Amino acid sequence: MQLTYVLVIAGVVVGTFLGSLYRKFKLDTKTKEAIERSERRVKDAEARAKEILIDSKNEAMKLQEEAKQEERAKRAQLERLSERLVTKEDQLDKKIEATEHLREDLEQRANAIKQLKQEVTEIHQMQKDQLERIASLSKEEAKQILFQKVEEEVKGEIVIRVKKLEAEEKRISKEKAKAIIADAIQRYAAEVAVESTATIVPLPSDDMKGRIIGKEGRNINAFEQATGVDVIVDDTPGSIVISGFDLMRRYIAKIALERLVADGRIHPGRIEETVEKIKGEVNEMIRELGEKAAYETGVTGLPANLLKLLGRLKFRVSYGQNVLKHSMEVSFLAGALAQEIGADASICRKAGLLHDIGKAIDHEITGHHANIGRDILKKFGLPNEIVHIVESHHGDPVPQTIEALIVEAANIISRSRPGAHKDNLDTFIKRMEEMENIVRAFDGVQKVFAIQAGNEVRIIVNPQQIDDLAMMKLSHAISKKIEMDLKYPGQVKVSVIRELRGEAFAQ
Repeated sequence: MQLTYVLVIAGVVVGTFLGSLYRKFKLDTKTKEAIERSERRVKDAEARAKEILIDSKNEAMKLQEEAKQEERAKRAQLERLSERLVTKEDQLDKKIEATEHLREDLEQRANAIKQLKQEVTEIHQMQKDQLERIASLSKEEAKQILFQKVEEEVKGEIVIRVKKLEAEEKRISKEKAKAIIADAIQRYAAEVAVESTATIVPLPSDDMKGRIIGKEGRNINAFEQATGVDVIVDDTPGSIVISGFDLMRRYIAKIALERLVADGRIHPGRIEETVEKIKGEVNEMIRELGEKAAYETGVTGLPANLLKLLGRLKFRVSYGQNVLKHSMEVSFLAGALAQEIGADASICRKAGLLHDIGKAIDHEITGHHANIGRDILKKFGLPNEIVHIVESHHGDPVPQTIEALIVEAANIISRSRPGAHKDNLDTFIKRMEEMENIVRAFDGVQKVFAIQAGNEVRIIVNPQQIDDLAMMKLSHAISKKIEMDLKYPGQVKVSVIRELRGEAFAQ
């Protein structure tokens, strides 16, 4: 049994030994094969590297050859450019040399001409000095004597010629102006209404007056407080009077009172509710009025807020004229005048419609309405030509375009139409006195009469002091002085009268 164990153990040891030898053999075989594969791969890599190196050398030689060819081409091109530059430089040197010779020649000629001019000037001065010594007169004295003699000899002819030319020019210009203005006015004939500061509201009966007044005057007090107007209840049958300087307030009060009377419910709560409702309606009406005015005058492209300001002019009165109607009239007249003389009619219509836009808020902002209008139009981004026309439609600053002059003329035409402009008597008298005082300041004037509502000034001069030619000069000087120092609508005719009387006594 022990022998069996020994044999088994010996078999195991022998088997283990033989197995280890077999594994070692297999491992050596694999290692050898791996070494052989590595050597083959190294040899393949070396062969591939040699091929790549050969290809790289060939490519590098090819690139080097191409670079050399390109370099030779550029060098040849540079050589050609260099030759051209050398040629041009030679040509430029020749031109500079020729120019220098020409400059020297011109300088010599200029010096010669300057010297010749100096010699001529000296000769002329010498001749003038000799003439002055011979005549015992200076140049200015001789010129003055010559002019005086010529003026004395042809004075009558000058006066006749000047009168003839002036008469002909006045006749032609008057006919053209009449035709243009008459055509423009006829193409737009609008009614002229003078607004007052009071509005009459008819009542169905005198009993309604008591209901309007209310108990202890609470209704009328509430109405006046809500509308900002004065309500005058007097003995006039069938009506009451709404008084106030603000047209919009009067209009709101009138419509509110008419609705309250028609409804019959008159108490403070109802009054406030009705007035607020009508204020909203009036704001909408203002927008519609602005749009309607722009549509009727053919003006497009105005911002919505600017149209609202335009509609507010319906409730503004200036010198008895409704400003919105006046603005529309100026727009029509300016457009018609522009078409007649070939100016831009669209600009004239737009500027004419907006020329008094500043009056919409001139009671809220300090300043002249022309300057306020200028700022409004700048704010809304209107063109500079429109802004300039609105700013200068009263002549300050001076209009710089023909369209500005047309709008200024249309404004004067509209304000000067009969019934369109209601002037204060004191202002009118003061203007007439200023006109006469301006004329009296001229030498030779004996009497002055401002007639035809200031449209003509008649002047009687001293015939001993003023002759016919001086009379013509005086009339022009007076007209210029009136234009500069006096503001007036339309034009003023200056009539100078010279009467020479001869007297003798028989003994």
